[in-house]
Amino acid sequence: MRVTFLIHNAYGVGGTIRTTCNLSGALADLGHEVEVVSVFRHLAAPRFAYDKRVNLRHLVDTDRKSPGYEGGHPEFALPSADFPRGDHRYHEYSALTDRRIAALLAELDTDVVVGTRPGLNVQIARQAPAHVVRVGQEHLSLDAHTHRLSLTLRRVYRGLDAVTTTTRADADAYRRRMWLPGVRVSVLPNSVPDPGIEPSDCSAPRIVAVGRTTPVKRYPDLIGAFAQVAARRPDWGLRICGVGSQDRELKALVAELGLADRVTFLGNVTPVEPVMADASILVMSSRMESFGMALVEAMRVGLPVVSTDCPHGPREIISHGVDGLLVPPGDVDALAAALLELIDDGDRRRRMGREGLRKGARYDPEPIAEQCAALFQELLDTRAGTLAAPARSAAAFPRAAAHTVRDLAGASATRARRVPGALRRRLRALLGRSWPRRS
Repeated sequence: MRVTFLIHNAYGVGGTIRTTCNLSGALADLGHEVEVVSVFRHLAAPRFAYDKRVNLRHLVDTDRKSPGYEGGHPEFALPSADFPRGDHRYHEYSALTDRRIAALLAELDTDVVVGTRPGLNVQIARQAPAHVVRVGQEHLSLDAHTHRLSLTLRRVYRGLDAVTTTTRADADAYRRRMWLPGVRVSVLPNSVPDPGIEPSDCSAPRIVAVGRTTPVKRYPDLIGAFAQVAARRPDWGLRICGVGSQDRELKALVAELGLADRVTFLGNVTPVEPVMADASILVMSSRMESFGMALVEAMRVGLPVVSTDCPHGPREIISHGVDGLLVPPGDVDALAAALLELIDDGDRRRRMGREGLRKGARYDPEPIAEQCAALFQELLDTRAGTLAAPARSAAAFPRAAAHTVRDLAGASATRARRVPGALRRRLRALLGRSWPRRS
């Protein structure tokens, strides 16, 4: 099959970018034709190495060193009318991106188009051709979105064929809190390939943390916990990989606590696995994680992990006491105690590292790509009408509000009032009975 991924910027670093790179290459391995379309390109070459069989292209050139730089384009200064304001990337979109994305979607010669962030999923739901299967990937979580954006998604996502989430908890949230009749909600974890390096022997006196230095990661909690560790175990150090809005604040905190010679800020590191393999514990102090890709990356190099038990990913990845330890979010003392527990017990640390290495193999790109391809094929088969279905099922109803007759016939009057008018009229004709009118 032919698959097109639409991504904000394929040329940077980050979990969404890396998992799109991994998944596109794994789908190409399975014999599918894959392209990744990046809305923006700010560098001449991507930071991650895309498979040579994957066609990578961009819509808007924001690389100031490029002869094709479009930052001065007159439409670039005009606000977007298509990209939803609730998406926190809204300020980067413009009339130029509206026109380029609309043209891309109108001319799509593909079987499946996949959006990788809410704003792009909205544009796909509204603008992709009817013959193309439309999939919206959720790489954050429903809880991470503003109320304004959630309302938009609840309304517009009905134009999708499927929504995929990275965790079961987030899939449950979509099913429970969003009313998306006819839209399949499936779990598709992020994939992490074998890094192909020697795993850690968990003997180096180093802890590593990986992630953007932003408030959601709660690095002040981590630094506070490490201060307690440093007082008890002065031979241990902490390395932080990532950049973000709190760089200055965190470095000032480290200096204030007298830890400047014990805490090292490495900035963005690609690939990050060699740095992980040179440590003995990975720590995550976040108040929220949509998945927790760094946890899996650490497991793939044999590191035990210490993480807050935050929504949604860590508790689905870590088996507490087997391959890592979970602590309450925001509890600095508990985070310090968990780190010291592994520091003080080398045998347990190494045993957890070996268990993590085994578990990490579950996230290999091949089985996840097979799961993804199977989902896409089911959606294509459903679109083609080749799967067994009730005679008057989704195909009989308007696409954006597809549902089975039985489900709607059994709905309460309260729920029925939320059914769009066109669908109510179709139901009256099909079911031969009156349908509750709007109050």
